[in-house]
Parts: sequence; structure tokens; C-alpha cells
Amino acid sequence: MKRLYSLLMAVMLVLGVLTACGQTNNQNSSNEKKTEQTEQAAFPVKIKDAGDNEVVIDKKPEKIVSLIPSNTEIAFELGLGDEIVGVSEFDNYPEEVAKKEKVGGMDFNVEKIISLKPNLVLAHASSAHNSKEGLQQLKDAGITVLVVNDAQNFDQVYDSIEMIGKATGEKAKADTLVDEMKNKIADIKKKAADIQAADKKKVYVEISGAPDVYSTGKNTFMDEMLSVINAENIITEDGWVKVDPEEVIKQNPDVIVTTYGYYVKDAVDQVLNREGWQNVSAIKNKQVVDVDSDKVTRSGPRIVEGVEELAKAVYPDVFK
Repeated sequence: MKRLYSLLMAVMLVLGVLTACGQTNNQNSSNEKKTEQTEQAAFPVKIKDAGDNEVVIDKKPEKIVSLIPSNTEIAFELGLGDEIVGVSEFDNYPEEVAKKEKVGGMDFNVEKIISLKPNLVLAHASSAHNSKEGLQQLKDAGITVLVVNDAQNFDQVYDSIEMIGKATGEKAKADTLVDEMKNKIADIKKKAADIQAADKKKVYVEISGAPDVYSTGKNTFMDEMLSVINAENIITEDGWVKVDPEEVIKQNPDVIVTTYGYYVKDAVDQVLNREGWQNVSAIKNKQVVDVDSDKVTRSGPRIVEGVEELAKAVYPDVFK
């Protein structure tokens, strides 16, 4: 009897586990269906894009081609890696883009894109004016084209993320990502606010080396980043500025940041040994640092990492 009782208990236990598993599977299946229904319920969507076009997207895109790295990084961050079927030749992040089909550079391959049969092409305002004919060919082939804004500051990057999120049915993820980015920037600002006026650093950012030296002025990403970390940009002109070396010497920056170490060998050493700069504070104190160019110039989710990297370069003791 004891054996029979034990056997019956074992059978009941197994049945109970199977029932629970069935309920869990049914619940997971139900949740998946609800998620899919919610995503589909968001469509069709209408978006006024950066080309001033009224773009209508009928359903959640299953295949996406991105024509610029910033759009690609945003899409991947929104969990759309599987949907991305084509990227530009300039894409290098995340690693998975290496396995995606390449559709060209500034001049994209229209036939190649059409052959991938995308539901959505993410174009960009920085190059759309030079690609009107190609983009029109894509539209004529029945492909939806969305021109994403050419972001010049953090708020505009948030707009880009939200636009792509809405177009791809990932609005909730886009909102979450933007909130996370804003919170991180706020944390950096809070930490930087404790830097005393006497300790505020004068910074010179060099985005290309000699002989034609360029820097980043007002109304650029890096200028906004310097403001976030409570540092002073010695360049006061707007945009990307060709630099007069004598003016840099006169301004005497405390820190020099380069962004071209990925293609110029020994970029930092070249600046440290630049003729006539030996009395500049940054040179004397060896405060010359190269940072990741993509993180500080690419208008995608990694700009927060760019701010963090810049903060550590300028204020290593504060941002350890």
C-alpha cells in the first residue's frame, strides 16, 4: 500500500508540473500575442519626416535598411537588429553590422536595396538632398523612405530616436532609452556642478591634425558636451572651424582633446611635439588625450558614452 501510495503521489506531482508548464506556456503565448497585437495596433502611423514628407507606415516593418551609422545604432539599441537587412559601408557598430549586407556609402546602391525587399529605408537629412533621385527610385519601387533629422544637439538626438521608435513600432523602447540617456546626462551635470570656478578647465578639441587643423566651435555636439561637464571651449566661432595655431597658443588651453587617433598614428604624440606649442599648459602638463570619434560625433545613443569619455579626459580626478 505504501508503494502504491507513493506511486500515486508521484503521478499526481508530475501531472501538477505538466499542468503548470502548460499554463505557463499558454500565458507566455498569450503575452506574446498581446504584445504583437499592441504593436500592430500602433499602425498605421503618420510621421512628418526631416524632408518635410508625410510618411505613412502601414504595418510594423519586418525588413529595414539603414543608410547612415547613427540610424543603425539607434535601431539596434531599440532591439531591431534582426530586422536590419542592409547598412552603409561606414557602419561599424555594433559588431553584428559586419554580417549585414552593405548597400554603399554616400552614393547608395538602389538596385541592391530593392533586392533586399525592405519595408522601410531609414535615410538621413545630412545626405538626403544629394540623394533625391535615388530615394525617389526607392519610393517608386514601393518602399517606404523615412528621412531622419540631422541632429546637432542632444534634444535633436532624442527626436531622432523617438522618430525611429514610432516608425518601427518600438515607441515604448524609444521613450525608455531617451529617459535613460537624459538621466545619465543629468547625473554627469550634477557631478560637474561641484567643480569650482578656479578649477574649470579650458579645452581645445582638435578633430583633424596638421597641416589643415580643424576644431569644434559653438552649436556642435562637442561644444554641448563640454558645457555638460563644466569645461570651457576655447573656440568661440560657430560650427567646424579651421584653426589658427597662433590663436590656440594665445588661448593656452589646460587640456587638448584629439578625435582622430583611429586613423592617424600617434596622434597624441604629434600634438605633444608640435613645434612652437611647448609653452601651452596642456603640452607642459601632458594633458593631451585622444577620445573615440564615433562616440563624440555620431548622433546616436552612444553620445552619453562620449560625454563620459570626454569628462574623464578633462577631469580625471572628478570622473574616475
